[in-house]
Amino acid sequence: MKSIVTLFVLASCFLVSQLQAQSFQGIAHYKTKTAMKITMDSTQVSSEMQQQINEMMKKQMEKEYTLQFDATTSTYKQDESLGTPAVGGGSMVFSFSDGNSGVLFRNTKEKTFVKETDLFGKAFLVKDSMKVYDWKLENESKKIGNYTCYKATFEREVKQFGFSTDKKSETDSIADKKEEVKKQTITAWYTPEIPVNIGPSNYWGLPGLILEVNDGNTTMICDKIVINPKEKVAIEQPKKGKEVTQAEYDKLLEEKMKEMQEMYGGGKKGKDGNSIEIRIGN
Repeated sequence: MKSIVTLFVLASCFLVSQLQAQSFQGIAHYKTKTAMKITMDSTQVSSEMQQQINEMMKKQMEKEYTLQFDATTSTYKQDESLGTPAVGGGSMVFSFSDGNSGVLFRNTKEKTFVKETDLFGKAFLVKDSMKVYDWKLENESKKIGNYTCYKATFEREVKQFGFSTDKKSETDSIADKKEEVKKQTITAWYTPEIPVNIGPSNYWGLPGLILEVNDGNTTMICDKIVINPKEKVAIEQPKKGKEVTQAEYDKLLEEKMKEMQEMYGGGKKGKDGNSIEIRIGN
């Protein structure tokens, strides 16, 4: 059975290469959900209030995106909406991003990407090579809508950390922050019936459009596809912002996070004296 799947995938790869020179376009719409839990000091905040905050956070992390693609290029962008207000309580305000704001342009033939993004009010244009994933094609299939999809997985190492603003004295800092590296399995479902090697967010490299991805914390699933729409899809590379590499942008982001940590963390409680712990996923 596995050999049959492999032959089918190889045939799909050939079909992809044949279609790269042809006029082929599509639009895919994705809905995403990210697991996030906020735990607060039970002596300061009631369980009902914690539940309310977590429900609001759950709603805030539900987003929708549109992927426009042809045989070799694509753009991935969050749909415009009125947005969900930040979660606030006393002196505490929570607002989170899933890192997919702005426009992501990718060229799978050249294996390059350009991402238009914002970092604390300043526009950046991140240009770099696309990460190549070591996908393992699995012997499983399922239907997503009208499309037959096949499973693929890969493992990566991710850093997980958390901290608490609870302190025992004025000299305490955020030294109790814990960081650990864990292995995470990414699961994707792709359909060779749509012969492009692209998918939502940064995922790509499979012999067919990726319709679903689960990375443990976030689930992305396609709920609508239009192939060769009547109006031609305009796939344009973003141009706004200061050009940086991914490594340069990551360094800037880390520096800004440290500044925020020192400014708002630093082991100091809020005016209401609450201890806050933020956990993403489980």
